[in-house]
Amino acid sequence: MLALRLSLGAQPAVQVRRLLVTGASAGTGFLLLSALGHALTHPDPAASALRLAWCTAPLAATVYLAVAVARTDPATRPRPGLSAVGLGPVKLMAISAATTALSCLLGSALALLVFLQLRGDLTGMPLDGGAREFLAAGRPLPMPAALTLLALVPLSASAAAAVSLRPREPVTGAGRAARTYGRFGAYRRSPARESFGAYGRFGRQFGAAARGRRTAVEAPAEEQDGAPVEPAEATGATGATGATGAEATAASSAADASPAVVPPPVPTAAPSGLPWGVAVLAVGLAVEALTSRTGTTGGPAAFLGLALTSLGLALVGPGLAHLCGRLLQAVRPGALRLLAGRVLMTEATRIGRPLGVVCAVVSAAYAMASLHDRDDPSAGPLVVLGVLLVAGCTVATLLTAAVEAKQAHADTTASLRRLGAPAGTLRRAAALRAVALLALFGPLTVAVAELSAWPLGG
Repeated sequence: MLALRLSLGAQPAVQVRRLLVTGASAGTGFLLLSALGHALTHPDPAASALRLAWCTAPLAATVYLAVAVARTDPATRPRPGLSAVGLGPVKLMAISAATTALSCLLGSALALLVFLQLRGDLTGMPLDGGAREFLAAGRPLPMPAALTLLALVPLSASAAAAVSLRPREPVTGAGRAARTYGRFGAYRRSPARESFGAYGRFGRQFGAAARGRRTAVEAPAEEQDGAPVEPAEATGATGATGATGAEATAASSAADASPAVVPPPVPTAAPSGLPWGVAVLAVGLAVEALTSRTGTTGGPAAFLGLALTSLGLALVGPGLAHLCGRLLQAVRPGALRLLAGRVLMTEATRIGRPLGVVCAVVSAAYAMASLHDRDDPSAGPLVVLGVLLVAGCTVATLLTAAVEAKQAHADTTASLRRLGAPAGTLRRAAALRAVALLALFGPLTVAVAELSAWPLGG
């Protein structure tokens, strides 16, 4: 009930994204039921199994979109005070999974109604019996099998959303972190880097604010020795007094820092999937070239090579996005290129993975055009529906990932505007990131699509 109330009370943009999930679930459910109808009218089990296997691509695209929408849902995001009323991270994860299941169930029910209507089982409605020839209109529909197929999308999407949004606790029993050093070689617990001269604001440690923050451990030491104690950062002491001095100095720096100073986005390390993606992509192209030599362009080996090629493109997406961010900052970058490159490197995994999936779908669709069986006219509308469904889900996932990245940097953007950064600069940085990604991924997609279609078309 709580998941239903949160779903109904969401903002219009959130409702539009949920309607996209519902529409994708309806399309996937209709394709699954169409595979069932083909199995009822054709005695060849291999052809029916192949049609059902082709439904895994729309199913995966729908689940991928549902997970992306669940990650950007503001209603299930952890907020302060929710744990006090019993809405902790686990409960919010369960609510998000239930909301995803509700959207997919609505789409499955819509798919069942459209399927029964096109079969002619529901009378008195528009387009009654409009597709009798390939939906097994003359045979009784096994309802348990139909309901089992329709349950695949809600169960898969809710399980994937629960796994993606599960609370991640720190690993117990992990090894001790590497020792880090602060200003002038003093030990510290935080791995944050200090710029040179951060402690060199001479006379700052002797001010009234610094004297007021001295701890009770330092005061007796000064009275006993008769001289002020040197800071722990300057002496490199490792005792209790040195640790206290380091903490006092860090607190002084944090207290005296201006609240308007915004740290720039710190880019993460390069994703590790780039070499694996290149290897899988090369293996996929090699398998496709081998099938063209043996003359089995329509066999399972050809589909295996196409699948490996698509997987390789999906894996290299984050690494290429990170590389694109580095290239933007090369050769004496200005403020605009530096901001665009840093943000792109930080969001390489969030943006690069769905962008790689989009490139994989485009190249696979281009390559599959040469393998389309034109002798089976009943498969034409279903093929078009499947292609549109997969392409629409991947593009919607990419746009949803862009919305998620914008939400992640909302605080940084607001702080930059408070500092006086013009809104046009932020828009130009976003446009520069989009142009750079298009300039890198566009030719790559065209090249991989041509290399994939050349052996399969032979």
